[in-house]
Amino acid sequence: MLQIEINVLLFELALTFYFIAAITGIAELFRGKKASSRATLYLAIIGFLFHTANIIVRYIEGGHIPVTDMHEAASFFSWCVLVLFFYHEIRYKMGILSSFVMPIIFVLMISSAFFSREITALDPVLNSRWFEIHVILAFMGDAAFAMAFGIGTMYLLQERYVKSRHLGDLFRKLPSLQSLDEINFKLILLGFSLLTLAIISGIIWAHSAWGSYWRWDPKEVWSLITWIIYALVLHLRVTVGWRGKKAAMLSIFGFAIVIFAFFGIGLLQKGRHVFL
Repeated sequence: MLQIEINVLLFELALTFYFIAAITGIAELFRGKKASSRATLYLAIIGFLFHTANIIVRYIEGGHIPVTDMHEAASFFSWCVLVLFFYHEIRYKMGILSSFVMPIIFVLMISSAFFSREITALDPVLNSRWFEIHVILAFMGDAAFAMAFGIGTMYLLQERYVKSRHLGDLFRKLPSLQSLDEINFKLILLGFSLLTLAIISGIIWAHSAWGSYWRWDPKEVWSLITWIIYALVLHLRVTVGWRGKKAAMLSIFGFAIVIFAFFGIGLLQKGRHVFL
């Protein structure tokens, strides 16, 4: 009982700090001060520490990576997005990035809060080394697509400023269009690569668990659809030259498909992928 109470408390604390960080980040878009971006980052770090502790507690209690229901999956999804966010913040030092990523984190976390938080035992058929490999690859791939969505949104906003020639404080805080386009491409390529590996590992796992490589599970089908969409995005960029605005819009559309596959299929149709 004590572990359950600690688990709930850690989740609520993480959710609270993410909420404040999201509000602070949005407020930053309308301010000219740099202090707010640092505050958003610090709030995100504190929330991430509580969130990480929450995941560890659930891992200890359940004995497996906590992704076996919609509450755990949405929570772990947001945690993976934060991992990539911190990496890009360190590498590119885009303080304004938090204004576009933290709202995504909060929406995922608040969605997670509406589902049952009961810690359940792992289905014996999922008790495999491939389980952890498969889900980590899948979630990190989706996280890369989420980041590409945020970068794509930043690109469209910056492009609007450039075309309107009304260069305000926000224009100066946003990276150049070229930088945003390059980061967007790298994120989509990363997400596509991870999704490819996730599908391959899932196929291998399915054969060892159920004796068949492909079962036409709803999540399997939509993972394939997502893979085809992002493969098309990359193909159009390389062969046709769809960069900039078109690439940004495609990254936003692609993430909409990811969200539908993540939440919509999980709620509307039941399959073996109850954890994704």
